Amino acid sequence: MIPGDPFSGLIGPHTDPHEIEALRRAAGLYDPWWEQYLRWLGHAIHGNLGMSYNLKEPVTTVIGQRAVNTFWMSLLSVILTYLFAVPMSIVAARHEGKWQDRLWLTYNSITFGIPHYVFYLVMIFIFGYSLGWFPTDGTVSPNAVGFVAVFFSRIYHMILPAFSLAVFGTVAIFTYFRSGILDEETQDYVRTARAKGVKERVIFTRHILRNASLPIAANFGFVITGLLGGAIFAETIFGYPGLGQLFITSITGRDYSMITALILLNGFLGLLGALLSDIIMAIVDPRIRIQ
Repeated sequence: MIPGDPFSGLIGPHTDPHEIEALRRAAGLYDPWWEQYLRWLGHAIHGNLGMSYNLKEPVTTVIGQRAVNTFWMSLLSVILTYLFAVPMSIVAARHEGKWQDRLWLTYNSITFGIPHYVFYLVMIFIFGYSLGWFPTDGTVSPNAVGFVAVFFSRIYHMILPAFSLAVFGTVAIFTYFRSGILDEETQDYVRTARAKGVKERVIFTRHILRNASLPIAANFGFVITGLLGGAIFAETIFGYPGLGQLFITSITGRDYSMITALILLNGFLGLLGALLSDIIMAIVDPRIRIQ
Protein backbone atom coordinates (compact mmCIF):
# COMPACT_ATOMS: atom_id res chain seq x y z
CA MET A 1 0.00 0.00 0.00
CA ILE A 2 3.03 2.30 0.36
CA PRO A 3 6.14 2.48 -1.84
CA GLY A 4 9.28 0.65 -0.85
CA ASP A 5 10.02 -2.18 1.55
CA PRO A 6 12.61 -2.87 4.28
CA PHE A 7 15.21 -3.72 1.65
CA SER A 8 14.71 -0.69 -0.60
CA GLY A 9 17.35 1.22 1.33
CA LEU A 10 19.94 -1.41 0.41
CA ILE A 11 19.61 -0.73 -3.29
CA GLY A 12 22.60 1.11 -4.74
CA PRO A 13 24.33 1.49 -8.09
CA HIS A 14 26.39 -1.68 -7.52
CA THR A 15 23.75 -3.78 -5.77
CA ASP A 16 22.86 -7.12 -7.31
CA PRO A 17 19.07 -7.10 -7.89
CA HIS A 18 18.98 -10.87 -7.43
CA GLU A 19 20.34 -10.54 -3.89
CA ILE A 20 17.63 -8.04 -2.97
CA GLU A 21 15.02 -10.32 -4.53
CA ALA A 22 16.32 -13.26 -2.50
CA LEU A 23 16.08 -11.23 0.71
CA ARG A 24 12.49 -10.27 -0.06
CA ARG A 25 11.50 -13.87 -0.70
CA ALA A 26 13.30 -15.06 2.43
CA ALA A 27 11.37 -12.49 4.47
CA GLY A 28 8.07 -13.66 2.96
CA LEU A 29 7.20 -10.30 1.45
CA TYR A 30 5.66 -11.96 -1.61
CA ASP A 31 3.27 -14.06 0.47
CA PRO A 32 -0.40 -12.98 0.61
CA TRP A 33 -1.02 -10.24 3.17
CA TRP A 34 -3.28 -12.42 5.30
CA GLU A 35 -0.63 -15.13 5.42
CA GLN A 36 1.99 -12.60 6.51
CA TYR A 37 -0.39 -11.30 9.19
CA LEU A 38 -1.20 -14.75 10.57
CA ARG A 39 2.48 -15.62 10.66
CA TRP A 40 3.26 -12.40 12.54
CA LEU A 41 0.33 -12.93 14.92
CA GLY A 42 1.46 -16.46 15.73
CA HIS A 43 4.94 -15.24 16.56
CA ALA A 44 3.61 -12.25 18.54
CA ILE A 45 1.49 -14.50 20.76
CA HIS A 46 4.70 -16.25 21.80
CA GLY A 47 6.47 -12.93 22.44
CA ASN A 48 8.43 -12.92 19.20
CA LEU A 49 7.90 -9.60 17.42
CA GLY A 50 10.52 -10.29 14.79
CA MET A 51 13.92 -8.89 13.96
CA SER A 52 14.73 -5.26 13.27
CA TYR A 53 15.67 -4.97 9.60
CA ASN A 54 17.96 -2.01 10.28
CA LEU A 55 19.53 -2.88 13.63
CA LYS A 56 19.70 -6.65 13.05
CA GLU A 57 18.54 -7.28 16.63
CA PRO A 58 15.32 -8.71 18.10
CA VAL A 59 12.63 -6.05 18.24
CA THR A 60 11.83 -6.78 21.89
CA THR A 61 15.47 -6.30 22.86
CA VAL A 62 15.73 -2.90 21.18
CA ILE A 63 12.40 -1.71 22.58
CA GLY A 64 13.39 -2.85 26.06
CA GLN A 65 16.61 -0.84 25.91
CA ARG A 66 14.92 2.29 24.62
CA ALA A 67 11.88 1.98 26.91
CA VAL A 68 14.08 2.38 29.98
CA ASN A 69 15.30 5.77 28.74
CA THR A 70 11.80 6.94 27.85
CA PHE A 71 10.37 5.72 31.16
CA TRP A 72 12.79 7.68 33.34
CA MET A 73 12.51 10.82 31.24
CA SER A 74 8.72 10.57 31.30
CA LEU A 75 8.71 10.02 35.05
CA LEU A 76 10.83 13.13 35.61
CA SER A 77 8.58 15.06 33.25
CA VAL A 78 5.43 14.00 35.12
CA ILE A 79 6.97 15.01 38.45
CA LEU A 80 7.92 18.43 37.08
CA THR A 81 4.49 18.82 35.46
CA TYR A 82 2.61 18.37 38.72
CA LEU A 83 5.16 20.39 40.72
CA PHE A 84 4.52 23.33 38.39
CA ALA A 85 0.83 22.92 37.54
CA VAL A 86 -0.67 22.29 40.99
CA PRO A 87 0.72 25.42 42.72
CA MET A 88 -0.05 27.49 39.61
CA SER A 89 -3.66 26.30 39.65
CA ILE A 90 -4.11 26.97 43.36
CA VAL A 91 -2.64 30.48 43.17
CA ALA A 92 -4.70 31.36 40.08
CA ALA A 93 -7.95 30.02 41.55
CA ARG A 94 -7.44 31.68 44.95
CA HIS A 95 -6.84 35.03 43.23
CA GLU A 96 -9.46 34.79 40.50
CA GLY A 97 -9.55 37.90 38.35
CA LYS A 98 -6.43 39.39 39.92
CA TRP A 99 -2.98 39.80 38.40
CA GLN A 100 -1.83 36.38 39.63
CA ASP A 101 -4.71 34.72 37.81
CA ARG A 102 -4.21 36.76 34.65
CA LEU A 103 -0.48 36.00 34.70
CA TRP A 104 -0.92 32.23 34.72
CA LEU A 105 -3.83 32.36 32.27
CA THR A 106 -1.62 34.31 29.87
CA TYR A 107 1.19 31.80 30.32
CA ASN A 108 -1.26 28.97 29.69
CA SER A 109 -2.61 30.55 26.51
CA ILE A 110 0.86 31.29 25.11
CA THR A 111 2.11 27.78 25.90
CA PHE A 112 -0.95 26.22 24.29
CA GLY A 113 -0.35 28.13 21.06
CA ILE A 114 3.38 27.44 20.67
CA PRO A 115 4.28 24.52 18.36
CA HIS A 116 6.15 21.92 20.39
CA TYR A 117 9.03 21.50 17.98
CA VAL A 118 9.64 25.26 17.82
CA PHE A 119 9.83 25.47 21.60
CA TYR A 120 12.20 22.50 21.75
CA LEU A 121 14.53 24.11 19.21
CA VAL A 122 14.51 27.38 21.16
CA MET A 123 15.33 25.53 24.39
CA ILE A 124 18.26 23.77 22.72
CA PHE A 125 19.54 27.02 21.23
CA ILE A 126 19.35 28.95 24.52
CA PHE A 127 20.27 26.40 27.17
CA GLY A 128 22.28 24.02 25.03
CA TYR A 129 24.31 26.12 22.61
CA SER A 130 24.20 29.72 23.85
CA LEU A 131 24.53 29.14 27.61
CA GLY A 132 25.93 25.62 27.47
CA TRP A 133 24.10 24.61 30.64
CA PHE A 134 22.77 21.28 29.38
CA PRO A 135 23.81 18.65 26.81
CA THR A 136 21.90 18.55 23.56
CA ASP A 137 21.91 14.82 22.85
CA GLY A 138 22.56 11.39 24.36
CA THR A 139 21.75 9.94 27.78
CA VAL A 140 25.11 9.86 29.55
CA SER A 141 28.46 11.65 29.26
CA PRO A 142 31.33 9.59 27.79
CA ASN A 143 33.60 10.48 30.72
CA ALA A 144 31.10 9.34 33.38
CA VAL A 145 32.67 6.41 35.27
CA GLY A 146 31.07 4.56 38.15
CA PHE A 147 27.46 4.11 39.22
CA VAL A 148 27.08 7.49 40.94
CA ALA A 149 28.63 9.44 38.06
CA VAL A 150 26.51 7.62 35.47
CA PHE A 151 23.36 8.11 37.56
CA PHE A 152 23.76 11.88 37.86
CA SER A 153 24.88 12.13 34.25
CA ARG A 154 21.65 10.47 33.14
CA ILE A 155 19.59 12.88 35.21
CA TYR A 156 21.60 15.79 33.82
CA HIS A 157 20.86 14.67 30.25
CA MET A 158 17.16 14.24 31.05
CA ILE A 159 16.54 17.66 32.59
CA LEU A 160 16.18 19.72 29.40
CA PRO A 161 13.85 17.37 27.44
CA ALA A 162 11.86 16.50 30.59
CA PHE A 163 11.42 20.16 31.52
CA SER A 164 10.37 21.01 27.95
CA LEU A 165 7.75 18.26 28.03
CA ALA A 166 6.56 19.43 31.45
CA VAL A 167 6.00 22.97 30.16
CA PHE A 168 3.35 21.66 27.78
CA GLY A 169 2.05 19.12 30.28
CA THR A 170 1.11 21.89 32.69
CA VAL A 171 -1.46 23.29 30.23
CA ALA A 172 -4.04 20.54 30.68
CA ILE A 173 -3.41 20.04 34.41
CA PHE A 174 -3.66 23.78 35.09
CA THR A 175 -6.88 24.10 33.11
CA TYR A 176 -8.60 21.14 34.78
CA PHE A 177 -7.42 21.89 38.31
CA ARG A 178 -8.14 25.63 38.26
CA SER A 179 -11.61 25.06 36.82
CA GLY A 180 -12.25 22.33 39.39
CA ILE A 181 -11.29 24.58 42.30
CA LEU A 182 -13.47 27.44 41.06
CA ASP A 183 -16.38 25.06 40.51
CA GLU A 184 -16.10 23.50 43.97
CA GLU A 185 -16.01 26.91 45.66
CA THR A 186 -19.56 27.57 44.41
CA GLN A 187 -21.00 24.31 45.76
CA ASP A 188 -23.62 24.29 48.52
CA TYR A 189 -21.49 22.29 50.96
CA VAL A 190 -18.82 25.00 50.85
CA ARG A 191 -21.32 27.76 51.60
CA THR A 192 -22.77 25.65 54.42
CA ALA A 193 -19.35 25.06 55.95
CA ARG A 194 -18.57 28.77 55.81
CA ALA A 195 -21.91 29.61 57.40
CA LYS A 196 -21.09 27.22 60.26
CA GLY A 197 -17.83 29.04 60.89
CA VAL A 198 -15.42 26.40 59.63
CA LYS A 199 -11.99 27.86 59.00
CA GLU A 200 -11.30 28.76 55.38
CA ARG A 201 -8.03 26.82 55.42
CA VAL A 202 -9.85 23.66 56.52
CA ILE A 203 -12.56 24.10 53.89
CA PHE A 204 -10.01 24.59 51.14
CA THR A 205 -7.56 21.84 52.04
CA ARG A 206 -9.96 19.12 53.20
CA HIS A 207 -12.89 19.63 50.86
CA ILE A 208 -12.29 21.90 47.87
CA LEU A 209 -8.83 20.60 46.96
CA ARG A 210 -9.79 16.96 47.39
CA ASN A 211 -12.85 17.16 45.16
CA ALA A 212 -11.15 19.42 42.61
CA SER A 213 -8.29 16.94 42.27
CA LEU A 214 -10.56 14.19 40.92
CA PRO A 215 -10.28 15.27 37.24
CA ILE A 216 -6.47 15.44 37.32
CA ALA A 217 -6.33 12.16 39.26
CA ALA A 218 -8.43 10.54 36.55
CA ASN A 219 -6.08 11.96 33.94
CA PHE A 220 -2.91 10.83 35.73
CA GLY A 221 -2.77 7.39 34.11
CA PHE A 222 -3.16 8.84 30.63
CA VAL A 223 -0.48 11.45 31.36
CA ILE A 224 2.07 8.76 32.22
CA THR A 225 1.32 6.42 29.34
CA GLY A 226 0.86 9.32 26.93
CA LEU A 227 4.35 10.56 27.68
CA LEU A 228 5.79 7.09 27.19
CA GLY A 229 4.40 6.91 23.70
CA GLY A 230 4.09 10.57 22.80
CA ALA A 231 7.56 12.05 23.30
CA ILE A 232 8.33 11.64 19.61
CA PHE A 233 9.19 15.27 18.83
CA ALA A 234 11.07 15.82 22.08
CA GLU A 235 13.26 12.74 21.80
CA THR A 236 13.98 13.32 18.13
CA ILE A 237 14.89 16.99 18.47
CA PHE A 238 16.84 16.57 21.71
CA GLY A 239 18.64 13.51 20.35
CA TYR A 240 17.43 11.42 23.28
CA PRO A 241 17.50 7.69 22.40
CA GLY A 242 14.06 6.61 23.54
CA LEU A 243 10.96 5.07 22.01
CA GLY A 244 9.93 8.29 20.26
CA GLN A 245 13.24 8.65 18.46
CA LEU A 246 13.19 4.93 17.64
CA PHE A 247 9.76 5.33 16.05
CA ILE A 248 10.95 8.13 13.76
CA THR A 249 14.12 6.32 12.69
CA SER A 250 12.11 3.16 12.05
CA ILE A 251 9.72 5.03 9.77
CA THR A 252 12.47 6.72 7.80
CA GLY A 253 14.35 3.42 7.55
CA ARG A 254 11.24 1.39 6.60
CA ASP A 255 11.80 -0.93 9.56
CA TYR A 256 8.27 -2.32 9.46
CA SER A 257 8.73 -4.96 12.13
CA MET A 258 9.83 -2.26 14.58
CA ILE A 259 7.03 0.09 13.53
CA THR A 260 4.41 -2.61 14.04
CA ALA A 261 5.74 -3.46 17.49
CA LEU A 262 5.83 0.19 18.58
CA ILE A 263 2.25 0.78 17.41
CA LEU A 264 1.19 -2.34 19.30
CA LEU A 265 3.00 -1.08 22.41
CA ASN A 266 1.34 2.32 22.12
CA GLY A 267 -2.09 0.69 22.00
CA PHE A 268 -1.25 -1.38 25.06
CA LEU A 269 -0.11 1.73 26.90
CA GLY A 270 -3.45 3.37 26.12
CA LEU A 271 -5.29 0.47 27.75
CA LEU A 272 -2.87 0.57 30.68
CA GLY A 273 -3.51 4.29 31.10
CA ALA A 274 -7.27 3.70 31.30
CA LEU A 275 -6.74 0.98 33.90
CA LEU A 276 -4.42 3.19 35.98
CA SER A 277 -6.92 6.04 35.86
CA ASP A 278 -9.72 3.75 37.09
CA ILE A 279 -7.53 2.47 39.93
CA ILE A 280 -6.50 5.98 40.95
CA MET A 281 -10.10 7.18 40.88
CA ALA A 282 -11.15 4.26 43.07
CA ILE A 283 -8.46 5.23 45.57
CA VAL A 284 -9.27 8.94 45.80
CA ASP A 285 -13.07 8.72 45.43
CA PRO A 286 -14.86 6.37 47.89
CA ARG A 287 -18.07 6.57 45.85
CA ILE A 288 -16.44 4.67 42.99
CA ARG A 289 -15.19 1.97 45.38
CA ILE A 290 -18.73 1.47 46.63
CA GLN A 291 -20.05 1.14 43.08
